[in-house]
Amino acid sequence: MTDTIELLEAIGSDASLRYAPADELKGVLEQVQASVELTMAVVAGDGAPLRDELGLHQAPQTPQAPTHDPGHGDDDEDDEGVVHQPERRQPGHTPPHPHKRDSSH
Repeated sequence: MTDTIELLEAIGSDASLRYAPADELKGVLEQVQASVELTMAVVAGDGAPLRDELGLHQAPQTPQAPTHDPGHGDDDEDDEGVVHQPERRQPGHTPPHPHKRDSSH
């Protein structure tokens, strides 16, 4: 029986095998006496038999911590976490003009 890891490397490095239809790849695997698990994985399109052969068991999925999504949340926060408050004006208040001269003198 040919080593499964070596076969996976060969399939991955040869585009004609990597993109071959499942039935064609199954024939190649049978010719080189690939493991039953690898052949089953190709035919079924499911890596579970292959993971079993290699002793790889999927770790249970754990929820990811939420990340900052730029389209949501506080739009006034920059990358350093500083929140910029918008300038607030009192209703009816007109700011003074610093360079306006009084012509009454």
